[in-house]
Order: sequence, then C-alpha cells, then structure tokens
Amino acid sequence: MKKLFTLSMLFVATALFAQEEATEKKLSITGSVDAYYRANFTAPNDENAIAPGSSFANLPGFALGMANVVFAYEGEKAGFVADLVYGPRGTDAIFASPMYSATGNIVNQLYAYWNVSESVTLTMGNFNTFLGYEVISPTGNFNYSTSYLFSYGPFSHTGLKADIALSEDFSLMLGVFNDTDLTEFNPTGDYAFGAQLGYKGQFLNVLVDPSFTEIDYTGGFDLTDSFYLGINGAYLTGDDERLGGSGFYGGALYPQMSLTETFTLGLRAEYFVEDKEFGAIGTGMEDSSVFAATLTGSFEIENLTIKPEVRLDSASDDAFIDNDLMPTKSLGSFVLAAIYAF
Repeated sequence: MKKLFTLSMLFVATALFAQEEATEKKLSITGSVDAYYRANFTAPNDENAIAPGSSFANLPGFALGMANVVFAYEGEKAGFVADLVYGPRGTDAIFASPMYSATGNIVNQLYAYWNVSESVTLTMGNFNTFLGYEVISPTGNFNYSTSYLFSYGPFSHTGLKADIALSEDFSLMLGVFNDTDLTEFNPTGDYAFGAQLGYKGQFLNVLVDPSFTEIDYTGGFDLTDSFYLGINGAYLTGDDERLGGSGFYGGALYPQMSLTETFTLGLRAEYFVEDKEFGAIGTGMEDSSVFAATLTGSFEIENLTIKPEVRLDSASDDAFIDNDLMPTKSLGSFVLAAIYAF
C-alpha cells in the first residue's frame, strides 16, 4: 500500500511538473538594456556638439539608450505581446502621439493576435513598422546608430493586420492603421493602408497614408557561409506637415562578414536624398543629399555585445560644422555601445 501511495504521489508530481513546464513555455520574458559613448572627430563635443540627422545615439559623451522588457504569451490559438521601453531611445521612438507626456510613454508595442488557421493570423494593437531594414531595438540592428531611411520612415502603426502564408515561399500582409505613428487614438479620422509581399526573405512593402505614400524594398542574401549582404531601398512622397516637407528616397547596402565565432564586421553604405525641404539632412536646401558610411564591429561575450563604430556623413551642402564652428559638408564620429540582451 505504501508503495502504491508513493507511486501515486510520484505520478501526480510528474503531471503537475509537466503542466507547469508547459505553462512556463507559453509565457516568455525577454528584453535588453543599452548604453553608449559618442564623440565627434571633426566637430565640437561640448555645448556646440552636433550629430548626424538620424535617430538615436546622438548625445556627446556617455549616454543611455533604453531598458526594454517584452512579455509574450503564446496560447494554442491566440496570444499577446507587451513590449515596454524606458529611456531616451524609447522616448524618441514613440514621439508622435499627442497623448504622450513630456517623459514619454513606455509602450513600444502592445497587441493581441489570433491564429485563425495554419496560414492566417490576425493581429490588433500597436506594432513596429513592417517597412525598412532597421528596427527600434538595438538588438535587431547590426549598426548601433541608425540610417536616414529608418529615421524618417514610420516607426510604428496601430490597427489591424492579417498575415497570410500563401505558400512555403510566399507571404502576404494586409493592414489598416491609424494615421502613421499615432498610437492611442486617431484625431485625424483618416486611416492608412499597408501591404507587404514576401518571397524567400525578400519583402516589397507599400504604405498609403492620408498624407504620404511610401514604397520600400527590404531583403538580403547569404552570399557565403560567413558573408551576408542586406539591402534596403525606399521612396516616400506626399505632403505631411509632421515630416516637414515633401518626401525622400534612397538606398542602403549592409555587407557583414563573420571573422570569428564572436566577432563580426559590418558596413552600412547609405545614399539619402531629400525631396524638397524635408529637413532630414538639415541644410534647409531643396534636394540635398547625403552619403553615410558606417563601419561597425560586433564582439559577443555571452549575452553582452560590444559595438565600436566609426561613421562618416558627407552631404551635398553645408549640413554640419567643424571644430571652428564653421559650416562644412562632412562629419566624422565614433560610437562605442554596450548592449545586453536577455
């Protein structure tokens, strides 16, 4: 009898452990923290310090990125993602909604989804944009500083989208969203429409917003086991007062070479053109352009990634200043970033 009781208890304990383990697997908590040091080679680093006209990592000296915690629950048919951020990078990433306080909101993404079938998923809420090669979280980018194409495209959308697996190779996304970057509500009463066609890791994206239209291609190829080439091209046209003008176009290449198991070297070579006085480059001139070359090293130490980065921005007009505070067309800068992912 004692042996039977022991076996019964063992069976119950095993069942409870298995049930608890299955439950634990459904809920995941991930995230990251990042900080950086930045200095100009060719411009001041004091109260006159300047930076490229792209988002994030623009402060002189030692500075903070953000703390990012992502809660995700995956059920059998449905689930949710709550992506929370706090810090300067997070505040800059979710700047546009009129409801945000001076210190910034903490919601980067917040959505629920329903797996209608094996090939169709419906998602409602706020999610990061489907356009472009780069993302808000530094863990999703190879370079720590961001491109002009990323910085002046949309950051996020709030709405409803359907992801459809057409076949093993083809995918389709269709969505309707609030006016771009407006999260909590839609004061304009207008809506944007988006679509993405994917084929073997190559994506053609279209966003038709009430005040602009953007067409974007994002993709990449593994040319060898150790060499990868990423590609991004975009064209935005319209009359969005929040964007400051008429639009932009440009392209970027992202060659990356794995030199050892823990060290990768990557380059971002970007050409970006303002269509009229868009304001991204900061010259105040029509049809200004900039070529930005960013060389980044990536050292991996367990969950910590150290990224030293050298960047050269060269504009068609006087977009920067030199150490004598005189206008100049170029800016050389250095960034050292530390990113811990968990």
